Amino acid sequence: MRHSFLDRYRQGTSPIHRLDPRLKLLATLAFILSVTMTPAGRWSAFALWAVLAVGLVLLAQVPLSEGLRRSAVVLPFAGIVALSLPFTQEGHVLWSRSVFGLTLTITDAGLALFATVLLKAWLSVMVSGLLVATTPFPDLLQAMRSLRVPAVLTATISFMYRYLFVLTDEAQRLQMARTARAVGPGRTVWWRARVLGGMIGSLFIRSYERSERVYAAMLARGFRGEVRSLTRLTWRWRDTWAGLAWLAVLVAVAALGRMEGL
Repeated sequence: MRHSFLDRYRQGTSPIHRLDPRLKLLATLAFILSVTMTPAGRWSAFALWAVLAVGLVLLAQVPLSEGLRRSAVVLPFAGIVALSLPFTQEGHVLWSRSVFGLTLTITDAGLALFATVLLKAWLSVMVSGLLVATTPFPDLLQAMRSLRVPAVLTATISFMYRYLFVLTDEAQRLQMARTARAVGPGRTVWWRARVLGGMIGSLFIRSYERSERVYAAMLARGFRGEVRSLTRLTWRWRDTWAGLAWLAVLVAVAALGRMEGL
């Protein structure tokens, strides 16, 4: 049975739900590319990107709190990656202190770049999450195949999505067994680490053996490296007009971001 915390698709009849999956996939990639190419410190452009992303979430009839909560997951990871930026960029010094003989200096340009990285990551994840929330995963795979994404990549993503739920169930059963055997006080950190290592090793072995059995069964049924589907995607005129309108909006906001620096 699929877990709600893994399967993020929300059924609906919003205008975004009714668009062709190929258009939604291309539109998402175009948005991420446009946001990524926006120079640091162009706050007007980033404000418009944020308004556009939030507007799409509302148009798709996805709860805004849910979209914000899911997209905020990326902020700690992006913050760790960009943690050194405030200390390594030249600019006006905002804070300086000597720590263990090293002088740490935070500049305005460094903070601007740090905030820009967080904004880009947050906006990209929000729109990507909207794509997953409004498009069934099999339709996404079909769209990828229609757009000539390599069959090996689409097959790998398909199997990862399908068996991630199985591996989650397996891990939960191991966790339940560990809890049933860990009765009483006196359990040290070393003991817990040793048990966790054993669980990870057992899960890896079981996953590997399961993959061998599944692959053998698929070969016996004529699998030749491509996942086939009965789904047939239909491109309509509304998809064309929606794509042209989306492209015009992206170009306008990107141009505003470029003009802001002049």
